[in-house]
Amino acid sequence: MCCSEAVDIARRAIEICNACRYCDGYCAVFQVMKLRRSFSDADVGYLANLCHSCRNCYYACQYAPPHEFAVNVPASFSRVRAETYQHYAWPRSLAFLFRRNGVFVALTVAAAIALVLISVIALQMPGRNFEPYLGSEAFYAVVPKSIMTFVAIGALGLSLIVLTVSVGRFWRDIGGRPADAEISGALWSAIGDVLTLRNLAGGGHGCNDRSESFSRARRYCHHVMFYGLLLCAAATAVAGFYDHVLHWPSPYPLSSLPVLLGAAGGSAMIFGAGGFVLIKMRGDPDPQAQGPGEPDYTILALLLMVAGSGLVLLAFRETAAMSLLLAVHLGAVLSLFAILPFSRLVHGCYRAAALLRAAMELKGRGGQ
Repeated sequence: MCCSEAVDIARRAIEICNACRYCDGYCAVFQVMKLRRSFSDADVGYLANLCHSCRNCYYACQYAPPHEFAVNVPASFSRVRAETYQHYAWPRSLAFLFRRNGVFVALTVAAAIALVLISVIALQMPGRNFEPYLGSEAFYAVVPKSIMTFVAIGALGLSLIVLTVSVGRFWRDIGGRPADAEISGALWSAIGDVLTLRNLAGGGHGCNDRSESFSRARRYCHHVMFYGLLLCAAATAVAGFYDHVLHWPSPYPLSSLPVLLGAAGGSAMIFGAGGFVLIKMRGDPDPQAQGPGEPDYTILALLLMVAGSGLVLLAFRETAAMSLLLAVHLGAVLSLFAILPFSRLVHGCYRAAALLRAAMELKGRGGQ
């Protein structure tokens, strides 16, 4: 990473933390921090993405505001993370999308829904617009399967390539794999950290979302939304198997596995994203970076739209509204795939890379 004011402020904060070490056992950040005597720009970016922003250290810190040192690790790391996403974005010419992310996400969603809606109208037989479609392959009567499959796989595939290149550049900068690292043990440790989100427990009692009191709400919301997304992915995979291998075209009965998985996943995403909105609205603003909150709220609104439109489509798929609802749902999903590498959702990939690097480093030094 290139030097910036945000990086300098964060470096000053962690140098004070490294001298104090009161928060040593709070999370992986402080375990890795104590292995260093100095911190390069890449080190600062690494620690910022390793941070889960539980905010325990802010309320425990004797040097936090109003102390003259004004140490605010969560806010400092939040600003550095935002710069990380811009710095490692690929192609570089699109890094600016992170600076106006709320506007970018909103425009992408509107454009995708409009594009799908216009396509649906154009593909319909004259006089059949927004009429009920029943029976086997009803969805494909609205949008042909070949078009639906090609656009979805193309958009998601391209986004995953862009995201892989971006995170790969971050991985190289933070040191990649240490020469003495045990890859297998470290990999399982990092996967465990990702799946359990144990670093959102802070010092063991949960996050400090509103004040010095502890709460596990953020951890629960993360779990519900993450596993909701996995259930939706599983529903899509099972539906693809049914369609392409068993030749059972959609839509499927309400009691079928794809519908049950999708309904459970969509409901979980709504609860998780809705919970995050409430947490952010009620949260203490002091331990977070100051500035417009539109990126977080906009991406949460998109996740709510994806899940909500899918559930509404399920409920009204045998009515005249099905074509319109399918267009809205497909547009929301398409926009989610398209904005993936340039949205707040990339934090999961950067954090996973930082967790793997930390697991390798700590195991190599006997820290775990």
